[in-house]
Amino acid sequence: MFLSTSDLQAIWLTFQLASVSTALLLVLATPLAWWLAHAKGRWAALVGAVVALPLVLPPTVLGFYLLLVLGPQGWGGQLTQALGLGLLPFTFGGLVVASVIYSLPFAVQPLQHAFEASGTRPMEVAASLGARPLDAFFTVALPLARPGLVTAAILSFAHTVGEFGVVLMIGGNIPQETRVVSTQIYGHVEALDYGQAHGLSATMVVFSFAVLVAVSLFRRRAPRVMP
Repeated sequence: MFLSTSDLQAIWLTFQLASVSTALLLVLATPLAWWLAHAKGRWAALVGAVVALPLVLPPTVLGFYLLLVLGPQGWGGQLTQALGLGLLPFTFGGLVVASVIYSLPFAVQPLQHAFEASGTRPMEVAASLGARPLDAFFTVALPLARPGLVTAAILSFAHTVGEFGVVLMIGGNIPQETRVVSTQIYGHVEALDYGQAHGLSATMVVFSFAVLVAVSLFRRRAPRVMP
């Protein structure tokens, strides 16, 4: 039941992957969520559907198409090779790309809901006081959306930690390179090493429960924003 050295390495790599992916997701999701919260029409609906697609798409399907796109014959793979980055499949960089795409709705949707809840009046007041749109966004809109920002960060991190199908497809199970907690557990089960699988799985159960409790407590304590 004790965690082995390979288990600890998988946990550390998972933590690195989740941290990098969450940081990138917040940078990408914040302007996207702002646009979705205020845009109208068919384009907004289409983009919103594309963002939410990983929620219903089987992870192996997403991983398969990422493998094709980022492979030597795909446009993504040709681009990364032209930039001198090599091929991303079966590397840590490939895991980051897959994780960002797969966890995108978990970052965008809480932020979008937070921006929608704050309404347009705070930005209108800021504009009437002479604030530029970008300044008003960082000093008014973003602080008001703080509950959504924190929720997005927690859910993105936790979702990345729990990924399996997409990371297995795009990264394989290479020790100290792409072997994360989920694939490590899979390896233990394949080897019929249920004791190690129990230990690592129990650790993930505790972590997941703690995340849900943290999100629930934060939402209860977060101030309600009136539009």
